[in-house]
Amino acid sequence: MTIFKDKTITDNFIFGAVMQNPKLCKALLECILNIKIREIKYPELEKTISKGVGSKSVRLDVYIEDEFDTIYNIEMQTTNKKNLPKRMRYYQGIIDINIIDKGEDYNKLKKSYVIFICDYDEFGMGRHIYTFENTCIQEPALKLNDETVKIILNTKGTMDDVSDEVKELLHYIGGDKPSSTLTKLLDEEVNNVKSNKKWRREFMTLLMRDNENKLLGKYMHLIDQVKKLDVKDAEIAAKILGIKEQQIYEIKDYIAEHPEMDEDDLAEHIAYWLDLD
Repeated sequence: MTIFKDKTITDNFIFGAVMQNPKLCKALLECILNIKIREIKYPELEKTISKGVGSKSVRLDVYIEDEFDTIYNIEMQTTNKKNLPKRMRYYQGIIDINIIDKGEDYNKLKKSYVIFICDYDEFGMGRHIYTFENTCIQEPALKLNDETVKIILNTKGTMDDVSDEVKELLHYIGGDKPSSTLTKLLDEEVNNVKSNKKWRREFMTLLMRDNENKLLGKYMHLIDQVKKLDVKDAEIAAKILGIKEQQIYEIKDYIAEHPEMDEDDLAEHIAYWLDLD
């Protein structure tokens, strides 16, 4: 409860919940892109994150369409993980894969915007906004016209390169008090979300699920490391992995006795009895 109460609009869950208000989501897009949108629609979220077997899944913060079927994916990013360009490329691919089915014409792909609002300057040039479209290196005026646009917004911008309304929006996201009509409405909705029991329950459910996935990942890594060990390395390995030396032998025996189990099942079983020990 305390964790949830202290969250701001920069939290992915809070931002996604606030953007479920269509009036605010529409107003934020219009502010950022300097366009007018008649209406927005919320497609099924599950469809936007489906993936192939073995591929990396993503949880999209905000995925909407307008009246012209243009797709907008908006993400909040507070930590510079040094992978944003490649991450945007992957998100664009995930979106495209879910638009057309096998055998359909590529012209059915919709125009799409992948927008990241960052609490840091990705390129260190002082811009509030960086917009990317595919153009020809030899002929810079020649656009590929694949109808994909990637936008990176920066709360730490210093240039006079956007409207005052966009600056106020980015300053609010960066931690300033709301000062414009839009930011005051956004801030009010943030407080509404945090006081809503339904959103609190959903937040705690996701938090527990994420913690379980992290723990499962830890045990899968543990299994992978144990599989590679020689018995003579058990004492050193136990210290590195933070478990008892005897447990190294037990895990190796358990793996050998259950060749039919995949690593997910092994991790769950081993996690269970290690936690009981």
